[in-house]
Amino acid sequence: MTYDDTNVFAKILRGELPAHTVYETEHVLAFMDIMPRGDGHTLVIPKVKARNIFDVEPDALAELMKAVQVVARASKQAFEADGVTVQQFNESAGGQVVFHLHVHVIPRFEGVPLRPHTGDLARSDVLAAQAEKLRRALASA
Repeated sequence: MTYDDTNVFAKILRGELPAHTVYETEHVLAFMDIMPRGDGHTLVIPKVKARNIFDVEPDALAELMKAVQVVARASKQAFEADGVTVQQFNESAGGQVVFHLHVHVIPRFEGVPLRPHTGDLARSDVLAAQAEKLRRALASA
């Protein structure tokens, strides 16, 4: 399969679609998931064209995982979470829906299940407030 430049994350990287960005380096972008499975649900993506783990260059994958760790630590702190779930899906059979490599970072709380993936969009003001909370934690790290 080839990389599709029209995927939603490619459009976010090009500035064609808005996102509540929380972290960015020359290699990665992290932003709030608009269909969150939990409060503070963040996506971390590489800036290179990569469908998934099967075609990403090892150096780009290493930079992605460094950023995932940074975001996970800040997420746990910002949301006073008991833990963090990190998920990454590959190909349709593996649960991948958007075909640009991405990692989910979701703050977790004892006894609180993940919300179902219904396709419902979160309110922008809620995402903006969560993004600001996460940016503050990232700045203090």
